[in-house]
Parts: sequence; C-alpha cells; structure tokens
Amino acid sequence: MTEDEEQKEQNPNEESNPFEKSTGDDKIIPLNGLYENWFLDYASYVILERAVPALFDGLKPVQRRILHSMKELDDGRYNKVANIIGNTMKYHPHGDASIGDALVALGQKELLIDCQGNWGNTLTGDGAAAPRYIEARLSKFANHVVFNPKTTNWLASYDGRNKEPDQLPVKFPLLLAQGAEGIAVGMACKILPHNFIELIDQSINHLRGKKIEIFPDFLNGGMADFTNYNDGLRGGKVRVRAKIKKFDNKTLVIYEIPFGTTTSSLIESIIKANDKGKIKVKKIEDNTSSEAEILIHLIPGISPDKTIDALYAFTDCEVSISPNCSIIDGDKPRFLGVSEILRINTDNTVLLLKWELEIRINELEQQWHFATLEKIFIREEMYIDFKLYSDKESLFSYLFKRFEPFKKHFIREIVEEDLAKLTEIKMIRITRFDSDKADENISKIENELEEVKQKLNNLVDYAIDYFKDIKKRFGEGKERKTEIKIFDNITATKVIIANKKLYVDIEEGFIGWGLKKNDPVNDCSEIDDIIIFFNTGKMMVCKVAEKKFVGKGIVYADVWKKGDTRTIYHMMYQDGIGGATMMKRFYVNSITRDTEYDLTKGTKGSKLLYFSVHPNGEKEVVTVILRPRPHLKRLKFDIDFGDLLIKGRSSTGNRVTKEIVQKILQKEVGGSTLSARKIWFDTVVGRLNDESRGKFLGEFKGNDKILTLYKNGEYRLSNFDLATHFDEDLIHIEKWISKRPITCVYYDAEKDLHFVKRFYCEITTDKRVNFISESDGSYLDLVSTSFRPEARIVYNKQLKETKNLPDNVVNLADMIEIKGLKAQGNQMTKLKVKEIVLTHDIDGGEAWPIEEKTIDSNDESIELQTNEIEWDLSKNKDDSEDNQLELFDNE
Repeated sequence: MTEDEEQKEQNPNEESNPFEKSTGDDKIIPLNGLYENWFLDYASYVILERAVPALFDGLKPVQRRILHSMKELDDGRYNKVANIIGNTMKYHPHGDASIGDALVALGQKELLIDCQGNWGNTLTGDGAAAPRYIEARLSKFANHVVFNPKTTNWLASYDGRNKEPDQLPVKFPLLLAQGAEGIAVGMACKILPHNFIELIDQSINHLRGKKIEIFPDFLNGGMADFTNYNDGLRGGKVRVRAKIKKFDNKTLVIYEIPFGTTTSSLIESIIKANDKGKIKVKKIEDNTSSEAEILIHLIPGISPDKTIDALYAFTDCEVSISPNCSIIDGDKPRFLGVSEILRINTDNTVLLLKWELEIRINELEQQWHFATLEKIFIREEMYIDFKLYSDKESLFSYLFKRFEPFKKHFIREIVEEDLAKLTEIKMIRITRFDSDKADENISKIENELEEVKQKLNNLVDYAIDYFKDIKKRFGEGKERKTEIKIFDNITATKVIIANKKLYVDIEEGFIGWGLKKNDPVNDCSEIDDIIIFFNTGKMMVCKVAEKKFVGKGIVYADVWKKGDTRTIYHMMYQDGIGGATMMKRFYVNSITRDTEYDLTKGTKGSKLLYFSVHPNGEKEVVTVILRPRPHLKRLKFDIDFGDLLIKGRSSTGNRVTKEIVQKILQKEVGGSTLSARKIWFDTVVGRLNDESRGKFLGEFKGNDKILTLYKNGEYRLSNFDLATHFDEDLIHIEKWISKRPITCVYYDAEKDLHFVKRFYCEITTDKRVNFISESDGSYLDLVSTSFRPEARIVYNKQLKETKNLPDNVVNLADMIEIKGLKAQGNQMTKLKVKEIVLTHDIDGGEAWPIEEKTIDSNDESIELQTNEIEWDLSKNKDDSEDNQLELFDNE
C-alpha cells in the first residue's frame, strides 16, 4: 500500500481536491483548474463591476460612486475635483486615475454635473486640466431626479466602513440620455446617447399607451441616417456624417463633426486621403473653439461638390457606428432594444414616484397623528397629573386611560413611542400652545394628505405631469442637435480624384499606370475599372493595376463607369472567315469583372473591321471601300451609324455587305442622337438622380441649368451634374427657363415696408445671388416662378387702422413690370401686415403659355475638326486573323 493510500485510510473524511496533486511537500494545481475558476471570477467582475451599466439607474459602479460622493459633499458650492476624487476613493478601490477619467466624462455630457474651469473640449479632443484646478458640483437636474435616501437600497462599501447605494433611484431614462460604452470579457456595450426632450416625450407616449420610437442625438451635432438602427440592438448600424458647406468654389467648411471623432482625427483622415491621392486639398485650417470650424482649401479646378462626396467616401467625415445595447439587470447581462429600455425606465420611474407618494402619505399620517395627539394632550391638561406618577409604566397607563375616549379620532393605535414623545414636550411650548394654530396646522396636513392620495390614485397622470415638469424646468437648450436624414450611397469610383495616368502597351498586351514608356490614354484612379476591346471582336473589364497583362490585339482601352449608358460604341466586324460584314451600335453598362465577352455572333474566325467611341452618343458617318473584283459595280458607299438603334453589347447588329471590305474611313461626326437626360430631385436625400426618385425636374442636355431658391432671398443656377450638393435652406428647385422671370415679395427692414419685384436671373453658374434688400432684419415673404402669381395680404388685426380690413388677394404680375435684378421693386402696401403668402405653390398658379420649341444645335449634323480614323484592310491576306490597323495608331 502506498503512502497516499495509507493517509487516505487514516483520514477517510478528508475531502480531496480533484485539481490538486501532491508530490512530497509541494502541491501541483493543473492550469485548467486555475483558468476555470479564476477566469470566470475575473470575467464576472469586469462585466458586473466595470464595463456594463445597470438597467435602472443607467450607471456603472464608478459613476454611481462618484455621484454618491458628490451628494455627500454637496453644500451648493463648487468642490475641487481633487477633493471629489479623494472622497470617492472610500467607495471605489481602483485608484484616482479611473475616478478622475470617469468624472471628466460625466461632466462633458453636460447633464448631471455643473462644471467650472477647463474640462477639456470634446470637439478637439483636448483633455481637462488637472483635478486641483477644476471644480464641480451636482446639477439642479441631478439633485432633482437622481437622489432620494428614502428610496435607496444601501450596501456596505468594499472595506465595510461606509454605506454606498446599490442603485440610485433615478426617475428618468438616464441610461439612454447619457449613453454608455464599455468592453468586457466576451461582450461589449455601446449605447448611443439620445435627446433629452425626445426621451421625455416618448416616455409620456408610453404612459398614454402610444407607440414609441427614439433615435440617438449627439452633442457634436452632424447628420445621421438611422435607417438600419435596429432599435439599438446588435447588428444595427448608424451612419453619421459631418456637416459640410461650400464657402466658395475654392473653400469648404466643416462646421459640425460626426460623433466619436475630433477635429484632430478628422483632419488626420483628410490628410491621409489626400496623401493617397483620393482627394486633392491645398490647405486645411482648424479654427475650432466652442464650435467646430475646419476650412478646406481646394486646388483650383477641383469640383467642390465632388470633393464633398469624396470626403464622405474616403475620410472620417462619414463614420459607421454599430450599437450594442447590453445592460446589467439583477446581476445578469441582458440585451435589450432602446425602446424596451425606455419602457422599463419609464415604468421604474412610475414605481419610484408611487414609492415616494406612499412614503409621504405615511409621513403625513404620522404628522397628523402626533399633531392631534399633542392638541388633545395639551387641551385636556393631561400633563398636570404627571407629578402623581413616579415611574414610566404607571404614567403611560394613566395616559392610555385619558386617551381612551378619543381613540375614534385617530387613524392608528396609540403606542408607547407616542406617549414618550408627549412626555418630552417642554413646558414653555405647552404654555405658548395656540389651539387655533394647531387646528390650522392639522388642516394643512389633511389638505396635503388628500392631495398626495389624489396623486396616488391617479398615478399615471401624476407621472405624466412629472415628466412635463422636468421638460419645462430643464429642457431649455436641450433641443435635438443631430439632424436625421437618409443618406444617398456614394460610389467611390465616381468621386475619387483621378491621380494616375492610364497607359496601354498594344504590342505586349499590358495596361496600367506604371507603363510610362507609352503615351497616356486617360487619367484614372487606383480603384477604377478599365474596359478593353480586342481585334477579335471581344471585350473585357478589369481592375486597373500598376501593370497588368490583359492579352494582345488591344484595339481600345479606357476607364469604364458602371451603369454608363451614354457612352456609345460603334463597330463593324466580319462574321467568320469570308463572312458578311456586320455593324452595331451599343453601350456597356454592366459586366462581370475579368470575364471575356464576344461582341460578334461568335462565328469562328470573326474579326473587328472598324471601331469608334462616342462619349455622348454622337452620330457618325463612315465611308466603306470594298475590295475590287469582276462585275462589282459599286466599290464605295457611306453608312450612317445614326440610323441604327442603340442596343446592348449582346446584339449581333445589322448586315452591311456580303463583299470583302478593303478600307473604312470616318467621314463625319454629328451631334448627339441620345435623348435629353431626365433628371429628378430626391427630396429625402436632397440629391439629383436619373432613377425616377422624387420630383421630376425635366429633360436636360447641353447648357441646361437648374434653378434653386433659398429662404434668405437668394437664387442659384447650377449644372445638372448628379454630384451637385444643395444647401439645407432650399425652398424650391426646378429646371431654369431663361425667359421666365422670378417674382418675389420681401420686407425691407431699413424702410419698414414690403416690396414686390420681378426680374430675370443673371447667369452666374454655381453661385448664390441675393435678390432682396441686404439691410439687417430684411426677409423674404414669398417667391414664385409661375406665370401670373397671386398673393394674399393678411393685415395686422391688432392695429386700429387695419382691424376690420379683410384679406386682400392681388395678382403680382399686374403690380410691376419685369425689372433688373438689383431693382428695389414697387411698394406692396403702406399698411401694416401680418403676413403675405402665395395662394398656390411656388411654381403653381396660372400655367405658362406653350412656347414654340427651337431646334437645338446639338441635334444638327455638324462637321467636327477631328483626326480621320482610317481602317485600311488592303494589306491583309484574304481571311487572315492578323488583319487590321489598330485604332491607337490613327488617333
């Protein structure tokens, strides 16, 4: 028998540890045993005590201890943050640094803590001053909604010397108002902050049984798309953007930044994008102080509209946030949506209010009981016989007998504690007792008791009034700062700066930006797609690279844009060896990258005879010269590609001739055969599109422009580029027709009069032009682009001279002739008016007369001064596949 077995027999009751092994005097604990126990303890500790907030008060332990400590120190004056940190260390055993960081973060949320001194800047990312230099105290809001020792459950602190709250009795959805973020073992928490006023309104909606819906709101402001918010649950996504405006055509201004960024990090991301060639920026200035202001100076010739899109696509001007609402409920982590959290917090507020009312009722009943007891005690002069009783028992027995006739007046039984309090009443108070004042005091208590009971009986209405009172007292300045929008999707290839040159090596079959021995074909970016056509009648699209082999026999290569239906390709090909010559006119709008497509019928031996590219679908006439042979009378003829219908790349085309073609010459290129481009304005995202979304503006081509009108009395003429951005104060947008005047009524503050004017727009592309008085206080009453707009004048009924005047409807076209842009206009009325409004939409009212359409020069056939494109096939053997002169040699 071994020593271990003998020891086990001698100590049969001794428990053995399955994870322990004994070797002599040492004990070995396997690693899996340590990991199983210690890691679980650590994970639970981090989740419950450090990283994840509680459901009901919305606080992490360090935040709760800070607030409790501040309440403990609170005397209405500011306390040094260093003192607050020191006092909090009685409750939080993790050092002053963690307390200080948490305190500064709480202060920067501008809700629970009233800060004084330099508390840092959330816009720039600057840190707060040292704790000895800054001060803080609880805000009035915190004192009102966070604390109540009567409804607080208390626990012993970590060393058992003090009491700290288990959770604070917060009567407000604080968790959603402040937000929370933390990383624990195996889980993370990211609850976004929500708007103070909206939380109150939605809490009231919940109490009224209505549907609730809330979205985050950030102190930084900016814009946010909550389409995929998913109620804050895991898997959702929020897109947040900076607010950017054009100062002029060379300068952009970022005046609100996305949540989670700083001006420093934002500028750094812009510099990185500039260094990578994705955007082109001349200079960046950071003028941020209490408000964000970043000036971006552009290189001349760079489109500010495309740069704005590029900033959203390639920098932190747009960031995506993935929320994850995890909370602690009863020492267990839970995942809840923000709507459910709001319901629970609101219901908890109602329960706390009920608890407070019940406590107050009990207090009032105790006050009434003792006040009545005292009144009877003094009125009946029960104290006179006290000298007859030498011990407490006999005295209390005497008092019980004296109060026996009055028992029916009390709301509860009289107990010895009540009698003890009576015996402690000082004689001076008895001598100065006023029965009328006692009755008045009892009456006040009864009135308040009745009022509190009424609130308790109508608890939901009382809770609604409570939320309304909070909104009234503390809601000022807490309006929504983040604008809710639906963002358009920005295609990176459309906005990236073309910072490379595309080269093509025809002989070797390579393309890329690194082939600098060849002549450049076009500008490109690192993420562009390249379309390549081959002399075999095939094509493919691939990603651009520094150097990439695509195959020999390249006829044409250039940058390709997905969805492009306006670039039209013309080609002629021979259908197999000795076959007929075919012609086709097509576009390429969608492909599978790196896949070879056959543009011919697919007959073996087919070859490309002629190829040309037309960015706007221009007409083209070519001369076809046939190879001479006996009995062939017609050796030369012209063909107009404009007579062909534009089809997809898979079309086989129309037959040109059965004869062998010797040469094809480009004779003439005319105007575009494409129809005008139909443009819509999507009012949801505020962008132009050609996908039938929103308001139809019209058909555009050539130099057509878009007219936009703004609230401050300005107009702007812009091109119909889909990348164009429009300012947020836009009130109307339409296709500009130069012969149609704008009619407006405006108030001139300097002259204290309303004026009407009609004028034609001056052509100042992409620049906002003012058309009303520039004196301070002037404003636009109305503006219209209709033929004969009508307006209603509503007079000020508060004044004697206009009190009985009815509203007056006038035709503005009859009041004034069309004048210049800078003209003052005619006086509208001398009387004081309340408002002047249109009786119809801005572009409504009487329709414009039908105008005769003029022929657009773009539709006429014109001779262009271009290099002749010649495809000479005479040098080739009859049906050889090595049979043509490439397009690049003739351009």
